[in-house]
Amino acid sequence: MFIRQLDYLVTLAREKHFAKAAEACHVSQPALSSAIRSLEKELGVMIVQRGRRFMGFTAEGERVLVWAQQTLTSLSHMREDASIAKSSMAGTLRVGAIPTTMTVSAFITAPSRALYPNIRYTISSLSTAEIAAQLDRFELDLGLTYLDEKTIDGFESLHLFDERYVLLSARNAQLEPTVTWEQAGRLPLCLLTGKMRNRQVIDAAFRRAGAKADVILETDSIFALYANVSEAGLFSIVPHSLLNFCDMARVRATPVLPYLTRAIGLIARNQPALAPITAAVWEIARGLELQKRFDLALV
Repeated sequence: MFIRQLDYLVTLAREKHFAKAAEACHVSQPALSSAIRSLEKELGVMIVQRGRRFMGFTAEGERVLVWAQQTLTSLSHMREDASIAKSSMAGTLRVGAIPTTMTVSAFITAPSRALYPNIRYTISSLSTAEIAAQLDRFELDLGLTYLDEKTIDGFESLHLFDERYVLLSARNAQLEPTVTWEQAGRLPLCLLTGKMRNRQVIDAAFRRAGAKADVILETDSIFALYANVSEAGLFSIVPHSLLNFCDMARVRATPVLPYLTRAIGLIARNQPALAPITAAVWEIARGLELQKRFDLALV
């Protein structure tokens, strides 16, 4: 059994298409199919359901896939340990972050790069459910997400800060020092789309206040929200951690009462020991004082 056969299998599970999997592995499609057939012959089980196109894995194939994912992850960890032995931690840390915490990731990568300049990072914008699923499939090393979601039950977690939702407006907007949810609902709002968890949390806050939001614009981009507040005269409700990346000469943040807060933190697979790179970044994040930093943006 060769590592490349396991890599082909995991890639096929991710791409769900023989040609795309072959392209991702930089081999021909016949070579990929032949390698998987050889693996089936060696193990004595049918792994892939045969058809004119990819139809999924057999029940035995699903079990083999889990072992393949674990084996490749263990191999990656072994390489990381070897790099540590050479006093140069190197490798790639794969992070999944909910959209509203994508900017927060910079506060983790900055000190990590200072200590470990040879680490590389991939940061993907995903929902909490997608983060959990990709951690389970060994496709991510860390998640940056809400800590009060049921979908993360069973994962190791590290609390980083409590985000507070604020009303974002143009600097010249005529507002009281604080607004209620009912008052915010009467303003022309731009919010994230209804399928996003952030928006669902905000909608729930309006319902609890017996108010309805006047949503003029919906988007799946935090940066589009900021642009439409600063340029188009709309209002938005955003986590206060985003204020660190806003030009506060152009916009202002107004507290919305009663306060709405959510716990934000890192999650990882619950296992006896984290991979070396994951553990190193986890410890760096543990020492950050993000709550103080983000709360200062409200002063």
